[in-house]
Amino acid sequence: MSIIGTVIVGLIVGLIARAIKPGDDSMGWIMTILLGIVGSFVASYLGAAFGFYRPGQTAGWIASVVGAIIVLFIYDLVRGKTKS
Repeated sequence: MSIIGTVIVGLIVGLIARAIKPGDDSMGWIMTILLGIVGSFVASYLGAAFGFYRPGQTAGWIASVVGAIIVLFIYDLVRGKTKS
């Protein structure tokens, strides 16, 4: 059940991040879910590194969306360089 919950949260966070960030982000459902999950991990890691969270504590919804937006910007930079 934990994996299903992670996928659902990843989908919601990924959709919110794609809606907030301007630009055309054409990606499928799987990439959106992965974007949300990776964004949550990034937010948890950065929050622990800056002292906002204890080690092992998960990030909240807002931090997860911010992390997903950061990952989306990096994804766009990498994707833009490979298209040229």
